[in-house]
Amino acid sequence: MPSSSAPHVLCVGIAVQDIVFKVAQFPPPGGKTMTNEFAIIPGGCAVNAAIAVARLGGNAHFAGPLGGGHDQVSNQLMAQMAQEGISTSGVVRVDEATAPVSGIMVDGAGERMIATYRDRRIEAARHANPDTLVGDKNLLLADNRFPDFVRPICEAAHRRGIPIVLDADRPTVEDDPLFSIVSHVVFSSECLRETTGLTDLAKGLERFRSRTNAFLAVSNGPGDVLYFAGGTLRALPVFKVEAVDTLAAGDVFHAGIALGLAEGLDEVAAMRFGSAAAALKCTKFGGSMGAPLRAEVEAFLAQRL
Repeated sequence: MPSSSAPHVLCVGIAVQDIVFKVAQFPPPGGKTMTNEFAIIPGGCAVNAAIAVARLGGNAHFAGPLGGGHDQVSNQLMAQMAQEGISTSGVVRVDEATAPVSGIMVDGAGERMIATYRDRRIEAARHANPDTLVGDKNLLLADNRFPDFVRPICEAAHRRGIPIVLDADRPTVEDDPLFSIVSHVVFSSECLRETTGLTDLAKGLERFRSRTNAFLAVSNGPGDVLYFAGGTLRALPVFKVEAVDTLAAGDVFHAGIALGLAEGLDEVAAMRFGSAAAALKCTKFGGSMGAPLRAEVEAFLAQRL
């Protein structure tokens, strides 16, 4: 259990039930493959991040849309988050709607293929009182999968001067209003490339310097994290591990950054902490259930001083 003095991090965005199969290799189109290992686990950027925050020692909160009380998938997600010690008071249940579900295959190299079902009715959800929701939080971590749900909550945090880390995972437009609200933007490489139309990540990140005053960074799987510091583009190498499952690694990375910032680390130290947490997650099968504990991350970093 996190201490009462640990930072309160609100993770806002999407919740998904992940059905994950571990396979030696992906089947060809029209083909079949067998597996001896599978898991049904909570997923989605914000939920994965909340699980990681809780395991890393923060007080984790989740806010996002889910299906109504009849939806067993949503009920299972709520129960799984409770088991992880995550507060779900920010969840909005949508009558007659169902929670998103993803079917995922993870191959022998740890890479994944994903197909996701999403009930469009869930997109109508809005939180009734964003100001109250963010009032006692130290930091907000938001994904951009449900921008109309997320934006009013980010605006409420912005009004209060609460730091906001945006997990820019879903391709969007360059003048997306979220970019002007948040204090930190950490792109996935896919999002940055598709949003800007530029294959060069450095050029894509440079383009956003005129769009926002936020701290800017982009992750790139096993490649260096690129970021701007003092107007200069810099690179932060990530930790090299033998990957078993990369599912949720980016979300764990964002969670580590968010918690590190909430604890008072600077951006580089927070990204290094997040990188260590993500590296450890990649060594374990099971998506979000592979998120490491705080002691594991601290031991991992101590060995690499």
